[in-house]
Amino acid sequence: MHDKSIDFAIRIVKLSQYLCAEHKEFILSKQLLRSGTSIGAMIRESEYAESNADFIHKFSIAQKECNETLYWIELLYKTNFLTLPEYNSISEQATELLKMLTTTIKTCKSKK
Repeated sequence: MHDKSIDFAIRIVKLSQYLCAEHKEFILSKQLLRSGTSIGAMIRESEYAESNADFIHKFSIAQKECNETLYWIELLYKTNFLTLPEYNSISEQATELLKMLTTTIKTCKSKK
């Protein structure tokens, strides 16, 4: 998940740069950048969690950030900043991360 989250964050950074340079869109791109890069940061932070509860908490934050990122991606698509293929591709990647986070959280909670 570490590699998938960093690859996703890199893609988000590039998308944000594209939105700013090509579309002069700064507000939504900043929101996308913040939430999209936060996912990997929280996953990385969880590597040194102090307890199982702390680990779950960090992953839960990453899960929320991933869901928020999906919102911004959908909004960018519905306001014509992303084409359908662009939207589908990045949305699919975010959804995969969200599913991985959700499964990990459920697994950790069931082991309590």
